[in-house]
Amino acid sequence: MRVGLNATCLNDRPSGARQRFLGIYGELFKRLPNTEFIVYEPADCRVASWFGGSQNVTSRQTPIPSEGRVRKVLGGICYWDAALSRDALDIFECFSLPLVKAPGVQTLLTIHDVRGLQEGCGLLERTVFNAVLGTSIKGADRVVTVSEAMKAEILDRYPDARVSVIYNGLDPRHLSPVDQSDLSAFRRKFTLPEEFLLSVGHFEKRKNYLRLVDAMAQLRDHGRTCFLVIVGNDSGERRVVENRIEALELSDSIKILDGLTDIEVRCAYRLCRLFVFPSVYEGFGIPILEAMAADRPMVLSNIPVFREITQGTGAYFDPYDEESIASTIDSVLSSKDEHALQASYGQARIGSFNFANIAGEMESLYRSLV
Repeated sequence: MRVGLNATCLNDRPSGARQRFLGIYGELFKRLPNTEFIVYEPADCRVASWFGGSQNVTSRQTPIPSEGRVRKVLGGICYWDAALSRDALDIFECFSLPLVKAPGVQTLLTIHDVRGLQEGCGLLERTVFNAVLGTSIKGADRVVTVSEAMKAEILDRYPDARVSVIYNGLDPRHLSPVDQSDLSAFRRKFTLPEEFLLSVGHFEKRKNYLRLVDAMAQLRDHGRTCFLVIVGNDSGERRVVENRIEALELSDSIKILDGLTDIEVRCAYRLCRLFVFPSVYEGFGIPILEAMAADRPMVLSNIPVFREITQGTGAYFDPYDEESIASTIDSVLSSKDEHALQASYGQARIGSFNFANIAGEMESLYRSLV
C-alpha cells in the first residue's frame, strides 16, 4: 500500500494540527512498516525530518509554501497532477482546504473545524469559505474530523458527507514528570506568584480573552484576588487584549507569555491553581488534555465539544457572559473537593487520547478503504 500525505500546510510553528500529525503518523509509520508513506512537504519546512528517518517514509519537496492561501493554490497548479500520477498512490490524505483530489485514488480530507463560517467572519469570507468547503467535502471519499461535535456540525451542513471521527491526542511529553528545579526556575524567570490561573491559546477573537479579562475585573471588584497567566502567540488580537487589560487597570494581575519552550509550557500547567478555557468556538481543545495530564482542575466554556471531551464532568460557564465566567472561577477556587475530583477523572480519561490507540483507528480506516 502507498499512502500520500499532503503536509504542505504544516511548518515548525506550534499548532494543534502539527501536534496531531506528529503524534498519529509517527505511530502509524511504525504500525505499518510495509506501507510506503510519501510526505509532500511545503517549500519552507522539512516535515519528514520530524520522524527521524523512518525507513518507509519518502519525502517530496514541493514548490508550495506552508502559508498564504493564494500562493498555495498557485504553487500547486503545476505540481499536483504530475506528482500524483507519478507516485501511483492507493490513499491520499489532505489536511487543509481546498482539497487536492487524486483521481482514481481514495482521497481523505481532515477538517479540524469550520471557523470560517462563524458569525465573527465577514460575509465575503464566509461565502468563499463555504464554497471551498462544500466543493472539498463533495470531492473527498472520506472526511476525517476531530470530535463528534464537529461531525455533527459538518453533517448539519452537508448531510451526504461520509465522516469519521478520529480524536486528537496528547503529546506524551505532558505525561512526563517535571523536575522541581524546572518549576522553580520558571516561576523565578517570569516572577509569578504562588497561585495563578492559566489560559492557553493563540490570540484570536474566538479564544474570548476579552471576556476573560472582564471576568478578572469582576473578581477583583468582588474581593477575590486572582492572578492570570495567558500563554499564547499573537494571531491578531494581542494588542486588543492588552488595551483592555490596561483600561481595566489589571496590568499587575495579568501576565501574557509567548514563545515558551515545551518544558516551560508544561511548567505553567503544573504550577497553576486552575486552568480556564474561555473559547466560544473550537473543533477540539488540546489544552484540556494538557491540563488533565497536569492534574489541574478546569473551568470551561459550555460548548458541545468541551462537554464531549470531559464527558460532562467539568465546571462550565456561559462564554458570552463575564459574570458567569467570574462566578464559575470563584466557585471552583472555593471548593475543597473540586481539585481531587477533577484530577481523578482526568487521569482516568487521558488514556482515551493515547496516540498509539488513535493511530490504530486510522489504520482501521485505511483498511476499510483499500
